Amino acid sequence: MVATPALGAESVVELRKRLSGKEGRILFVGNSYSFEVPGVVARMVRVRGGKIVVEQVTKGGWTLRKHAESEETLEKIREGKWDVIVLQEQSQMPSFGKKARERDLNPFAKALADEARKAGAQPVFFLTWGRRDGDQRNHPEDTYGGMQIRLETGYREAAVSAGSALVVPVGKAWAREMKAGRGKGLYAKDGSHPTPEGVRLSAKVFVEFFFGK
Repeated sequence: MVATPALGAESVVELRKRLSGKEGRILFVGNSYSFEVPGVVARMVRVRGGKIVVEQVTKGGWTLRKHAESEETLEKIREGKWDVIVLQEQSQMPSFGKKARERDLNPFAKALADEARKAGAQPVFFLTWGRRDGDQRNHPEDTYGGMQIRLETGYREAAVSAGSALVVPVGKAWAREMKAGRGKGLYAKDGSHPTPEGVRLSAKVFVEFFFGK
């Protein structure tokens, strides 16, 4: 289901080695899109017979900038002895224009990735999904597909700025479901946040990316 991405000075093979043969430790840093995913990831890994510790620093509406400037987040990164740290940006930010991304996203993505590596962890980015009807507040006449393309561009750039970090392609899995006509069940009524079905799909992508099928 999950194709190996082109990005990554730190490879998927290295990532899986970090998590194999022991109790892996994963930290999610993000906002409401990541509220439920970490717990489901942990349950899925345990069903497969794996040992895992999954924790999170997730606050509604937070950007990576807020996390990069938060002593709580930085302390959690530095003291957790994590194997992997998942970085998830605010849902619209990566889809903004290049100048906005270079000012408000890339420097803070890099700062958090640097903190992760200093603490001995491998940073990865959580490519999220476009809103069901696009981001029409900021892009009049926007569509889901248009927003998804911009998100993918934004996350790729952020990952490169962060030292060619890996990107976990959750949004691409959502895009496949949308193309197949099954995607509407992934969205809550607000057309943005995930339903339990959306959470399960997102968690499945993480588990396959981290541990293989």
